[in-house]
Amino acid sequence: MRHFKEITLGDVEEFKTQLIGWAQQFDDIVWLDSNNYSQPHSSYDSILAVDAFTSIQTDALDGFKKLNEYQSITKDWIFGYLSYDLKNDIEGLKSHNFDNLQFPDLCFFQPKKLFLIKDHTLEIRYLNFVSDEINQDLSAIKKHSFQTIQFSENDFKIEQRISKKSYLNKVSTLLSHIHRGDIYEANFCQEFYANANLNPLDTYLKLNAIAQTPFATFLKNGDKFLLSSSPERYLKKSDLEVISQPIKGTTKRSQNLNEDFELKTTLADDQKERSENIMIVDLVRNDLSKIAQKGSVAVTELCQVHSFKQVHHMISTVQAEALPNVSPVDIIAATFPMGSMTGAPKLSAMNIIESLEETKRGLYSGAVGYFTPNGNFDFNVVIRSILYNATNAYISFSVGSAITSKSTPEKEYEECLVKAKAMRSVLEN
Repeated sequence: MRHFKEITLGDVEEFKTQLIGWAQQFDDIVWLDSNNYSQPHSSYDSILAVDAFTSIQTDALDGFKKLNEYQSITKDWIFGYLSYDLKNDIEGLKSHNFDNLQFPDLCFFQPKKLFLIKDHTLEIRYLNFVSDEINQDLSAIKKHSFQTIQFSENDFKIEQRISKKSYLNKVSTLLSHIHRGDIYEANFCQEFYANANLNPLDTYLKLNAIAQTPFATFLKNGDKFLLSSSPERYLKKSDLEVISQPIKGTTKRSQNLNEDFELKTTLADDQKERSENIMIVDLVRNDLSKIAQKGSVAVTELCQVHSFKQVHHMISTVQAEALPNVSPVDIIAATFPMGSMTGAPKLSAMNIIESLEETKRGLYSGAVGYFTPNGNFDFNVVIRSILYNATNAYISFSVGSAITSKSTPEKEYEECLVKAKAMRSVLEN
């Protein structure tokens, strides 16, 4: 059971900064922040979960079965992540590419201390045996500020795992697969990396200030960190309603209002980008139909352009009513990995991109989120993210784009650079 306390906040943004600063003392942290982005399916503006009471970490083998058991037994709030390589549990695939991040394939924990912010209301939910620490913690939180956070200048350069020439050749190989009919679309990714030490909180705050996306995340699991400015929701369940919001289609923004409007309009009318998006919508519809009540899968938003601080994105929304006897974890397993990060047909696309990519994706293009005690959940897509292994002093971020028959290698490369801009600017000052 959890002890509940509700507080009205004054300066919400100041409290959020104090809260994430105070949280750094714990080995297990999940911070989720919408950055006040207006969206119809939001439950909370920000959430902090810290200090594991129980936890589960495992590799891909039987990963979803183990998570199902953990979620069913715990019947409490649990927070964590699903790595992309859980595909190996679902489809019997392999991941042999280079991996210097070494994140577990799956990690969830039951937090002792939970903070949920909506508008100016703070809900505090502590497990009963630590409930007497609430006032003490609130006092400690208020002592934190931007002034107590140590900002630093980085002195390292980012390197590319795949050279531009090699990238162009690999995209040409993907196009050959598409023209042969092996696949229709594939999300192909490349890694940027550095061997260096990093201040994770400093880096997250800088990245979030640049991007201000609705699914921003700071995750800490011991010596491993995720610093994410994700704009994309993977999957949300509210009672029986399930929602997926894939992104396909991206263009940069301009400070010139007329040019920015033209960029947005051009994206909305771009037939290549629309076809990419519609292919993934069809894949998501097919995935959701595995767990949905007959006739309930519907596209409620198709190829709508949404504006974020650095980019415009084309987003669709697919909804379904889940079968009442399907477990929350089984709903995720039926749709994982998300279509926007794989391709169509999904299995063929995953096999081909695994052979062409040179880095194990791990948490990148996986998902971070939470389950509630009654089995609802909300997960993002881990993109526009920096991953860091402090023990290995290894920093990594990956970006990708959807390759279709209408793709040109040079333009796909340029799209990757646009997506990499926020992470690269933060890391290279």
